[in-house]
Amino acid sequence: MLTSPYKEFYEAISAFIPKNRIYTDPLRLLAYGTDASVYRLTPQLVVDALDEAEIVQLMGVADRLRVPVTFRAAGTSLSGQAVTDSVLVRIGQGWKNWRVGEQAEKITLQPGIIGSGANKILAEFGKKIGPDPASIDSCFIGGIFANNASGMCCGTSDNSYKTVLSTRMVLSDGTLVDTADAKSRAAFAKTHGHILEGLKNLRKKIMDDAALADRIRRKFKIKNTTGYSINALVDYEEPFEILQHLMVGSEGTLGFIAEVTYRTVEEAPFKASALMLLPTITAACDLASAVATLPVSSAELMDRASLRSVEGTPGLPEGLDTLDDAVCSLLVETRASTKEELDKNIATINDAFKDVQFVRPHAFTDKVEEYSKLWLIRKGILASVGGMRPVGTSIVIEDVAFPLERLGEAAADLQALFAHHGYTVAPLFGHARDGNLHFVFWQDFGSPTEVARYAAFMDDFCKLITEKYDGSLKAEHGTGRNVAPFVEMEWGAAAYSIMKSIKELLDPKSILNPGVLMNSDPQGHIKNLKPLHPADELVDKCMECGFCESVCPSRDLTLTPRQRITAYREICRLREITPDSKELKKLEKQYEYMAKATCAADSLCRPRCPAGVDTGVFIKSLRKKDAGKLSNKIAGSIADHFAGTCRAMSLALTGVDKLHRALGSTFMENGSRLLRCITFNKAPLWNKDMPTGGSKIRLPETHSANPKRVVYFPSCIARNMGPGEEHTDRRTEPEAVISVLLKGGYDVILPKNLDKLCCGMAFASKGLSDAAHKKEQELEAALKEASNNGQYPVLCETSPCLLHMKQTLDPSLTLMEPIEFILEKMDGCLKFTKLPKTIALHATCSVRKMGLEGKLEKLAKMCAENVIVPDGINCCGWAGDRGFTHPELNESALKGLRMQVSTCEVGYSSSRTCQIGLSLHSGIPYYSIVFLVDEASV
Repeated sequence: MLTSPYKEFYEAISAFIPKNRIYTDPLRLLAYGTDASVYRLTPQLVVDALDEAEIVQLMGVADRLRVPVTFRAAGTSLSGQAVTDSVLVRIGQGWKNWRVGEQAEKITLQPGIIGSGANKILAEFGKKIGPDPASIDSCFIGGIFANNASGMCCGTSDNSYKTVLSTRMVLSDGTLVDTADAKSRAAFAKTHGHILEGLKNLRKKIMDDAALADRIRRKFKIKNTTGYSINALVDYEEPFEILQHLMVGSEGTLGFIAEVTYRTVEEAPFKASALMLLPTITAACDLASAVATLPVSSAELMDRASLRSVEGTPGLPEGLDTLDDAVCSLLVETRASTKEELDKNIATINDAFKDVQFVRPHAFTDKVEEYSKLWLIRKGILASVGGMRPVGTSIVIEDVAFPLERLGEAAADLQALFAHHGYTVAPLFGHARDGNLHFVFWQDFGSPTEVARYAAFMDDFCKLITEKYDGSLKAEHGTGRNVAPFVEMEWGAAAYSIMKSIKELLDPKSILNPGVLMNSDPQGHIKNLKPLHPADELVDKCMECGFCESVCPSRDLTLTPRQRITAYREICRLREITPDSKELKKLEKQYEYMAKATCAADSLCRPRCPAGVDTGVFIKSLRKKDAGKLSNKIAGSIADHFAGTCRAMSLALTGVDKLHRALGSTFMENGSRLLRCITFNKAPLWNKDMPTGGSKIRLPETHSANPKRVVYFPSCIARNMGPGEEHTDRRTEPEAVISVLLKGGYDVILPKNLDKLCCGMAFASKGLSDAAHKKEQELEAALKEASNNGQYPVLCETSPCLLHMKQTLDPSLTLMEPIEFILEKMDGCLKFTKLPKTIALHATCSVRKMGLEGKLEKLAKMCAENVIVPDGINCCGWAGDRGFTHPELNESALKGLRMQVSTCEVGYSSSRTCQIGLSLHSGIPYYSIVFLVDEASV
């Protein structure tokens, strides 16, 4: 029940924001209110705002009612910038527009675009945005700008502060100003001239204090995101330039950024890296100082604890475990626009270091597969420490910056500080070229003693950085709740007074993200700490970083992997302390649909997770627990009578297809919706792209002398689903596969009792493990017999089934998907001619997990002149049969598809059920990739 002023706020914004985008239920308040930090605040309201007009109106209401508002981009912030106990405004679903300027010298972006997505847009021009945070594949432009996030290469020269050209911003009272629009600036000057005048006065105050001005210049020579970007008051005279540069790194405390225009930077196409091992951390830091004057794009320091944390990881260089305890590494990368320039850079660096005493010899490599392995060391540190931490503890990751000439001394002091406070696993690593170091350790926030230890560490840490080194308490992660109480300690009273004046000038009612960038409470950093209650060993290592969210098909419908885990942790906590509470019952009831029913269980989250958590497997395990005796009995009966079940399904599809042809799409759609409504959404939803039934598979006679043999296992889906109404090629998928194999000169062997066979995935995805295991065993025996105990390869055209087979069947069987079989086994057997058409291509989640998306695109480009791979379409959300039972999941996952394939004639994929949803939501027919190969080859 909302109380004042939130009740009035809700009623007011409901006039212009639909109520289905305003959330007040306990599950979504908890789940949507979680970010990547160690803090937990549960909002009163969560609002999804889709455009600028909604933000303007919403801020007008917030200003009138004095309701605090926090803006959320991707929620990957590490320091609590995106949590609140008031109103949380999410910008995820909209805000995707962009424009590239002339010569791609600039790019205009809305805040909901993922950082790496901006770089994809610029890639064809050889450009990128300047900021390059480690989370660039997950974080949004809004967060990059609001935190002045930088990264390994951009330093202080190419961050948001240095590359912003203009912004559209909404201030705390709902006023919109566009710094690139003269009319907007003129209007703002009339209505808010006091702000412009106030900024001028603050600049004058600083410039009249030479010592303060000099201190600001000096501190911003290194990375610094502690407090506001008050260097704007020194660097710029024009008040609108001051205003937009103050917005950089302001963490949503001064206004909302609706659009930003960046100056782009060159993306060098040639790269080379070397892992340099030095005897001590001081020696490595001294080398980093020298690197600053060389053609080096990045120099990543990793101390011995960092290297130790990744020892034994497959693919990494050998011998890391034999290094002395004091050894420290420097991972150096150089980039260039030509190969000749790259070679010159390498020679220059090697010459500069010819007298340096390294622990082992090293060499630069420009081979992608080799230098990618070196960078796995750097990228694996957080994952490794996160995986090692005890259950129930949180990961603390902070970053600091020092004057480069004192980096070695400071690094040694940090290591001593960790030891003094008992943090025995605390890797120290970072962007040494910029004097920027990160550290990571685990911390138990459930124990008062442990919280006291952390508080003591933070006190000593902040004194060390500010008093001894005059460094930056935060270098690139934004100030956040952890450092907000220490901003004045770093900057001193005069500069802190300027920052408070900025806040009062731009947010006089203090309604924008209070307590995040400045906090007068000296204990603010140890309040509202997030509990990570033990829940399930499958997900206990989750750090709630949110890296998984951008690939989740249900992210805009219900919950993401992070949110599913967050909610389940709270359910487990409540089950332990208040097992009969109404709060628990509400969460459990909502969790059934929001978390379990609408999870595609595609496991695409796992590759994105630093700790390797697979939420898909976790949800399947919950489904298994939920499956009662009756469900397992029914599943067992279906498994035992599988051939009959499939025949019935095929006949039903054929019958429904005949009804469709007789009655028309409108009648069928309305009737299906009515039936679904009557059955409370239990009946599957029919759609116009439903297939007809399958047909009997026929093979020509084989020749026993032919050495080219392949066992073909058509999946039960492919066997029993024929073409849809939209398909002009009326063959079934097995017919197309057999046609291609025969063209390539292969004899095709079908397993015996084919109609009874199933890979078991349909059962396993519902937690019906006994039936799944039964079908897996039957299939394994049949394939072993057909392949002469693995002598012949086994082909399956349905990639999800093939992946499940690889995961569950005897590894002595050579199991292949058509993509790899055609490229590897049929190389030279087929002659391809590129077809003069534009096609769309969809790599299913299983193709991605098998690492075949590159090969799929290669195969498609051998067959068609123009191949379009839609951006942001990862899993289609059909998820076995959920496209029938929960069609809203498929619709949400593919909502961006139609526009991207509007110029395509046809689409191709590798799963018959996925193709139903792809056809339905794209407006073009999708076929198996085998049809394209068959058409383009002889």
